[in-house]
Amino acid sequence: MQVYNIVDYGAPQDGTTLATGAIAAAIEAASNAGGGTVFIPSGTYLTGAIFLKSNIELHLSPGAILSFSTDLVDYPVVESRWEGVQREVHASCIYGQNLENISVTGSGTLDGNGQPWWEKHRNHPEELQYPRPKLISFDRCQRVTIKDIMLKNSPSWTVNPIACYNVTIDNVSILNPADSPNTDGINPESCSNVRISNCNIDVGDDCIAIKAGTEDTQERIPCENITITNCTMVHGHGAVVLGSEMSGDIRNVTISNCVFKQTDRGIRLKSRRGRGGIIEDIRVSNIVMEDVICPFILNLYYFCGPRGKDKYVWDKNPYPITDETPCFRRIHFSDITARQVHAAAGFLYGLAEQYIAEITFSNIDISMAKNAIPGRPAMMTGIEDMNNRGFYLGNVRDIRFQQVTIENHEGPAFYIENGEGVEVNRCHSKNTNQPEKLIEQVTIQSSEQNIFN
Repeated sequence: MQVYNIVDYGAPQDGTTLATGAIAAAIEAASNAGGGTVFIPSGTYLTGAIFLKSNIELHLSPGAILSFSTDLVDYPVVESRWEGVQREVHASCIYGQNLENISVTGSGTLDGNGQPWWEKHRNHPEELQYPRPKLISFDRCQRVTIKDIMLKNSPSWTVNPIACYNVTIDNVSILNPADSPNTDGINPESCSNVRISNCNIDVGDDCIAIKAGTEDTQERIPCENITITNCTMVHGHGAVVLGSEMSGDIRNVTISNCVFKQTDRGIRLKSRRGRGGIIEDIRVSNIVMEDVICPFILNLYYFCGPRGKDKYVWDKNPYPITDETPCFRRIHFSDITARQVHAAAGFLYGLAEQYIAEITFSNIDISMAKNAIPGRPAMMTGIEDMNNRGFYLGNVRDIRFQQVTIENHEGPAFYIENGEGVEVNRCHSKNTNQPEKLIEQVTIQSSEQNIFN
């Protein structure tokens, strides 16, 4: 194996002098030889954006730290996606386009030094002509591996493969402060054949978010064939999130053998009118959640982002079904435990014209918190803070609950508003402060809909 040590190419180890040029020279030498391993020995190296090339493994030794510059000039402007839309952005700390057979590996650390970027975003957005760098992002690459590495303090999203094929992310640790803005953990976007396993993710936004572009992305590429397994997720706004950028479709996703703790929300699907696209054929199993606002959210009235407050988004009256109408269907949950749940056991709310359909919950055990903190299970207009509620279903069709237990809830265990073909089999309500209904089902005319008021 040919190894190219960055120190041999002049990389200073003082942590204060830029090593960007030396790292680029080592990558170039490896590339000219047909490929190889660019080796980062133990020590701290200050660098700007690193551009990989095909057939290159960037390997960090234990004790090696790539400390990324906080100077805008060290991140050239490139054409990529930002929040689902193609545009000019600052290059990611580690970046590449149209590459094959690339890896970022080893037991070292990538430190994005995100604090100055977060401060600019919060207090001086005018200083950011282009969006902040991500820590690792690859565009249209094949056979991508990210393994064993520690990632911390990302300026924005941490790992964001875009339109990539055959991606492995294994045994990666991600640590961003809980209050850091938009520092999602792993966001595969319009990718195919992605495997995420054995990761520990503790971040300031979604831990894992699966995306497929917005209505403003001309090229519609699905995100499909995704497996997520054996991961632990802490803090963050959601543990595993699908959408809201889903215009290219999201399908064939399995999520299994994971633990979520204090992630605000557990499994969260979100979109709205105007986005279009379909989320379908999703299976979630063997999950334990603790101290979450709501374990299950399927929301087609999500209001964040451009045009999210328009009447077209929040109106509860039916609109014509077009290519702009999103759809959630064929989603299955099984063998899941959720403890210390605050707001609601689950929240499913479809469009008045496009019901959420073909959803199953099997062998689910949910216990509401005794001193629950009121919160909103989903981000949509008209919703109020709630606590200790059961499942809230609105505009749903062909939903089946099998062996679901809800403990310490207030109000009905299953509240169904405009539901068709909802089955509740061998489900139980237990340990409530007073007798509560198991099921309450109502039909509300569209012009009357003003939920939770």
